[in-house]
Amino acid sequence: MLVELGAGTTVVAAGAFGVARWRRARLYRAHAVKVADIMRSNPLELRLERHGVPGFDKALVKVPDFLPAGVFARLRSDILALDAQERAHVPIMRRGATAAYETLIAEVPSVVACYHSPDLMRFISRVVGAAVAPTPINDQSSLSILHYDRPLDHIGWHHDHNFYRGRHFTALLTIFNEGGGKGGLSHAVLTARLDGEAVAIPTEPNSLVLFEGALVRHKVTPLQAGERRVLLSMTCCTDPRARLWQGVARRIKDTAYYGVRALWT
Repeated sequence: MLVELGAGTTVVAAGAFGVARWRRARLYRAHAVKVADIMRSNPLELRLERHGVPGFDKALVKVPDFLPAGVFARLRSDILALDAQERAHVPIMRRGATAAYETLIAEVPSVVACYHSPDLMRFISRVVGAAVAPTPINDQSSLSILHYDRPLDHIGWHHDHNFYRGRHFTALLTIFNEGGGKGGLSHAVLTARLDGEAVAIPTEPNSLVLFEGALVRHKVTPLQAGERRVLLSMTCCTDPRARLWQGVARRIKDTAYYGVRALWT
């Protein structure tokens, strides 16, 4: 009797998981259609050729005044008006809030248009020396907003594990950063280990930090009271295909940001 009950429970659980994945797959197909519509109706001229080809010998580069002023002002206004966030606290590792890719597709088309801009992908490709493309639409971290808005929000030392066959890159565009730190910035400071030393990287609004996270160990120091730091995080890779184990590992990692729904993305 117990064996039969256990088998029945397993079948029900597997069926529920399958239904959840089917629903998410249908949602992502709808999202893909929406992204295509956004790209047709929200053309952006980023004019990134003005930055030339910054050096990437340390697998990290910072580019100040990254976007044209008008484009950045629009993104900043749209992002700061967004209320939808998911707050997570993983002891020692991470504390902060995130707005996921699917939220941005539904509510902030200007951000989606920037991420999928051919100008942006061409710029990153020139810098890293390889052709890149956005990571898949079912990866909630492909495009996200990172909010540091409560005391002690931070991220501990880590590498960005690569869950794809090709090289994987992260581009962080600072949207808002104010506080009692140096230069009027917050105390939530991006710090990277370069040539064996911990190097603080100031992130002024409209500065972009591009890095290959699997090679660069990094962290963000804790925010203090009354401060706020908001980033647009965009990821891309040279080959967006993933092996089975990579897909499973990515889903488990994303539960720290988006809860259990990440398991069936």
